[in-house]
Order: sequence, then C-alpha cells, then structure tokens
Amino acid sequence: MKIVIIGGTGLIGSKTVDRLRKKGHEVVAASPRSGVNTVTGEGLKEALAGAQVVVDVANSPSFEEKAAMEFFNASGRNLLAAETFAGVKHHIALSVVGMERVHGYGYFLAKLAQENLIKASRIPYTIVRSTQFFEFTGAIAQSGTVGQTVTMSPAFFQPIAADDVADIMADVALGAPVNGMIEIAGPERVRLNELIERFLKATKDPRKVVTDAHALYFGLEVNDESLVPGENPRLGKMRFEDWLRHSLSEN
Repeated sequence: MKIVIIGGTGLIGSKTVDRLRKKGHEVVAASPRSGVNTVTGEGLKEALAGAQVVVDVANSPSFEEKAAMEFFNASGRNLLAAETFAGVKHHIALSVVGMERVHGYGYFLAKLAQENLIKASRIPYTIVRSTQFFEFTGAIAQSGTVGQTVTMSPAFFQPIAADDVADIMADVALGAPVNGMIEIAGPERVRLNELIERFLKATKDPRKVVTDAHALYFGLEVNDESLVPGENPRLGKMRFEDWLRHSLSEN
C-alpha cells in the first residue's frame, strides 16, 4: 500500500515513516525538503499519485494566529484537493487534545479550522488528537523560567512519548477510517509542576519550581481539564521516567 506522510521528515513524521516501511509499505516522506509543499501545492500531485492513505503531521512554522491560520487553511485546501484528485481513501491528521476547552489561543483556532476542512471534505478521515509530547518537557520548563525559578501551574498533565504517537499513527494508517476523532495520551496523569520537578531533578538542573495556579502554559492559563484527554483515550505505553532514562542515556 502506498502511504504519504506529510511532514515526513519531522519528529513524528520520520518515526511514522520508519514504522510503516518496516511493515513493508511504500511510504513517501513528503516535505518541502523533498520538493512537496502543501502551502503552495508544489509536488503534491506527483507525491500523491497512486496513494491510498495520507497522514498529515505537518505543523505551522509559527504559533502566531494569523500565520498559523494561513498555513493550515492553505495547506488543508491544497492537500485535500490533491487527495480527491488522486482518489485517496483515508486522510489522517495529527491534532491537539483540549482545543475546545482552551479559549482565545490563536494556534488552536487554526487547528480547529484545519479539522473543519477535513470534516467538510468527502474523503474518509481520522483525526488523532494528542496530548503534549515528553520531548517538549525542557521547553515547557524554559517557558516558565525567570532566573533560577520555574513557575508552573499545578494543572493535570498527561504527556506522551513521540515513539508512542508514531506507533499509534502507523496503526491508524493501516486501519479503517473512523470519520471522527480519537484522543491519545501517555499512561500517567500528573500535576504539571510535579512533572517539571521530576525532570529538573533527573537532569541535575539547579532551577527550583514555584507553583502558581495562574501560571501560564505557553501563554495560556490552564486548569485540570485543559491538558488531558476526555473519556476512553488510547494510551501510550512509555512512562515518563522510562522515557527520561532512555533520553539521558542517549545524550
């Protein structure tokens, strides 16, 4: 089966490509680097010729609302039009858990616009909404850092390993479209401030965590429902400590 991975050279895309190729499928890792640009439409027709499945894990280069909205609207329209022409049977998109519960964040509005384009098309689809990746833990800590203090919300958090995301994306690519949305998350629900403390301790980082219920998460004030999935999510297997131990052993 021919499967095209849009954003196939990124963190999740490259891992998904690897898993599907190991299962014997013809996989195209499509990105501007390989001459496929969903925003301009360049290379789409050629890349999608003969494809049965398209997995879109590409992300906007900017989280600013206007730029993200322009990216997801242009990319979504071009990609879905090219898939219609090619006769693609299953469109899969990676999205974000909790977007409807966090208001006023422009990037989430852009992702919702992307989802709406998918739902309005006639292509069978599956939208996979994921929680944050373990791989962004350091960036989360840095976002709350002033001097040697890291101010963090105590809101519940349920991040997932990128390897687990890729496993699930590959499984979904080989399954039937659900014509709806599934949520995925890591196996542990923890407090955000506590997870960051565990991360700093394990990495021997001298910064101290200060807990503040109004601390912003990348500019957003969050609560216990903002960063976790709803009922019956599909859970990854890797626990945070196992990921962290493996990550530290590689560095």
